[in-house]
Amino acid sequence: MDKPGGENAWRKHHQSAVTRDIWLFDRERGTHRQLTTFGGEDRTPVFVPGDTAFHYLSEANGTFNVHRMSLGDGTTRQVTAFTGAPVRFLTAARDGMLAFGHDGLIYTLTPGGAPRAVPVVILADAKANNERVIPVTGGVSQLAVAPSGKEVAFIFRGDVFAAGVDGGAAKQITRTPELEQGVQFSPDGTTLVYASERGGRWAIYRAARTRAAEPYFFAATALTETPLVQNDRQNDQPQYAPDGTEIAYVEDRTTLRVINLAARTTRTLLTDRHIWSTGAGQHIRWSPDSKWILFEMSVPGLAPGEIGLVRADGADSVRNLTRSGFDDGNPTWVLGGKAMIWRSTRDGLKALAQTGGSQADVYIQFFTQEAWDRFRLNTEEFALVKDLEAKAEKEKDKPKGKADSTAAPEPVTLDLPRAEQWKARPTIHSSSLGDALLSKDGETLYYLARFERGFNLWSTALRTRETKMVLALNASGASMRWDKEQEKIVLLASGAVSLIDPASAKREPVAIQGEMVADAAAERAAMFDQVYRRVRDTYYTVGWHGADWEALRAQYVRYLPHIGDHHEFAEMLSELLGELNVSHSGARYRASSPGDDATASLGIIPDPSFAGEGVPIVEVLRGGPMDRTGMNVTAGAVITAVDGVALTPAVDLAALLNRKADRNVLVRLREGRSTREVVVKPISLGAESRLLYERWVRRNAEEVDRRSNGRLGYIHVPGMNDGAYRSAFEEVMGKYPDRAGLVVDTRWNGGGDLVADLEMFLSGRRFFDYTTDSRSTGFEPNFRWTRPSIVLANEGNYSDGHCFAWAFKEMGLGQLVGMPVPGTCPFAGGAGLLDGLSFGVPGMGVKDAATGRYLENWQTEPDLRVRNDAAIVAAGRDQQLEAAVDALLARLPTARP
Repeated sequence: MDKPGGENAWRKHHQSAVTRDIWLFDRERGTHRQLTTFGGEDRTPVFVPGDTAFHYLSEANGTFNVHRMSLGDGTTRQVTAFTGAPVRFLTAARDGMLAFGHDGLIYTLTPGGAPRAVPVVILADAKANNERVIPVTGGVSQLAVAPSGKEVAFIFRGDVFAAGVDGGAAKQITRTPELEQGVQFSPDGTTLVYASERGGRWAIYRAARTRAAEPYFFAATALTETPLVQNDRQNDQPQYAPDGTEIAYVEDRTTLRVINLAARTTRTLLTDRHIWSTGAGQHIRWSPDSKWILFEMSVPGLAPGEIGLVRADGADSVRNLTRSGFDDGNPTWVLGGKAMIWRSTRDGLKALAQTGGSQADVYIQFFTQEAWDRFRLNTEEFALVKDLEAKAEKEKDKPKGKADSTAAPEPVTLDLPRAEQWKARPTIHSSSLGDALLSKDGETLYYLARFERGFNLWSTALRTRETKMVLALNASGASMRWDKEQEKIVLLASGAVSLIDPASAKREPVAIQGEMVADAAAERAAMFDQVYRRVRDTYYTVGWHGADWEALRAQYVRYLPHIGDHHEFAEMLSELLGELNVSHSGARYRASSPGDDATASLGIIPDPSFAGEGVPIVEVLRGGPMDRTGMNVTAGAVITAVDGVALTPAVDLAALLNRKADRNVLVRLREGRSTREVVVKPISLGAESRLLYERWVRRNAEEVDRRSNGRLGYIHVPGMNDGAYRSAFEEVMGKYPDRAGLVVDTRWNGGGDLVADLEMFLSGRRFFDYTTDSRSTGFEPNFRWTRPSIVLANEGNYSDGHCFAWAFKEMGLGQLVGMPVPGTCPFAGGAGLLDGLSFGVPGMGVKDAATGRYLENWQTEPDLRVRNDAAIVAAGRDQQLEAAVDALLARLPTARP
């Protein structure tokens, strides 16, 4: 709020992780004065016109309260004396009344008075039913196929269901407001095992049918549930051994354990030296003979992913099977345990950025000489072998028919020392790769690949390398399982289940029909506990930044009975997580309906000060819907009507453009004394935002070019991702390769994961010239910038945008210009909840390698601090950009290269 005389107050971040002070800026004099110097956090300054003091929030005795400071002598006094929850949302009215929130209530405070709670009475219709019936027809996740092939189990909204593959009613197995996950059938199909989050802990449960006359879960009328692993740890991701005697599970996200179901004894196979996760599941697969376990290794110092192998009895050391240095994952046993297939990025196209998307292939590794030799036979040799095998089978005089799929698989002796040499790449094209399956005879690979729209089902005949698309799915996400006989593929795609016959390329949907009753209050209580436990167990550093997390839980859980919908719940969770004083945290609720408002844009900048008839155009945005050949709309024209509705002072242009993006509208224009009509196709506000961004970048580049007399180039990096890196590379190496220096603008960079790529790109050092005595034809490295650069950053840099600003300065690559960047450099973490709710909390921090200090809450100070004055920016100047150009020019030799 403005103070008479044109002064504004704002909050300023200091180098200390916990210090935030209030400063005063005099617009007329252009001077700054620090108002608070208490070494704590001061927030939310509010002014009342004509007052000689201002109010603000300051932390005292562990709680934020309202304070008042005189602008004359700087004396302060505490106005409120609340304890426990902080005061929030401080505002002031023109008559001096203050309003704020505390502990879920709204308070007002008149000058000289005491805080008074505002009685809030909401008149509403009858209270909505807390319970609601939800149809179960899609939204399936975590599919499991029964050994009988007659039914599937799946997770829907956190509960376990079963359904027959021929369709029909789905059976709800669990009915809890908490979550279940990782459902799996036992090898004999008589029980289901899953993890459930109950009583504050994840535990492993088993459900069994109790009536012998009911052979399927989807038709069972009576079930019993018993806990298998229930202790003070977090236990989830159960995996039955194929012989049914043991279950592997993950304890506390970093330990793989096995429980023997008969003896109820457990043993540890892997620790955090081999696996690690703050939330995502571990990929674990038993061998068919129950003697080995494949897993995705996560070892410090290793490549992004490797495939590990461990004996199920724990009698041998862990082995790294792939050792490729590329990203390897999703290992699966095939050929009865004689081989495995997995996904690897070794041969695929890769994004320009290291952490961008990559194409992958299916690879296969054999564990026996016999399997490897058989795989290498050509078509004629293999036909001869098959002939001999058929004759040998006939001589045994065994009855014809399918093999007994219930028989225990023969143990396989793995030749691990030589297995590293026995691997191949079955796929002939790299792709955006999904799940993969190998046929029972080992002759055909089926896999999900995306080249254009979505994932489709492909096949490759391993002996002939013939590759074709079996079925077009265009799925946004999908996974596959074989049925009992490995003849049909059970597909889960975009939440729907179907059966695919790969031989005939026919797909039959599994029509799941059912319903569940959800208790909204109970679900919110369960989600609250889930957030609480996730923070407690995975927060990136001990101590929760000084917050008493247990006390905060007790304080905020009191609000649950008063929460009416998901919007309120997300706000409450955000306030709870905000107590941690950490970035990448909070909660959100995203809900939309087809009838929501969606204002479209004509791609113009209107005159906001005009109050007459129509909307005057100040500027037509380049590339916008009114910047078209033959339309000839220019600044100065006035829009007088849209679709025949006149634009009077009482008519809002936005209302006339609601939900009209990409639809033709008729616009009437007044240009001088003449009028005409044009047909315009409006764009979305998101598209308009992109046009405005491109306009801003274009103007900045032109200003740098003008101010430097063509010596410097300019790029803006809006985010830390592969697309932004490609744009930066294109501009720098294509548009500015001959410039003497480069201005790298990262202001308002929202983050991502590009810091290493961008730092290395700007740190190039020229070491070769390809030349003759008279002419240079190139140099090395020609894919990195080898000349001086300067970086712009400000208070809006976030996440990896902060990481980059800090690293650029730390590496001494050039000057950092702008304003201090708040310390927001951990790794984001969190999870989805229910119905569009999600939350975030960082599970891993980033430390300065030299000092071992976390960058979170460690502000990065620029080498050259320049604050953009709002009035000067409004006049069309960018002081930070000007300062960066001048500073970089001062470092360059006067002669043009």
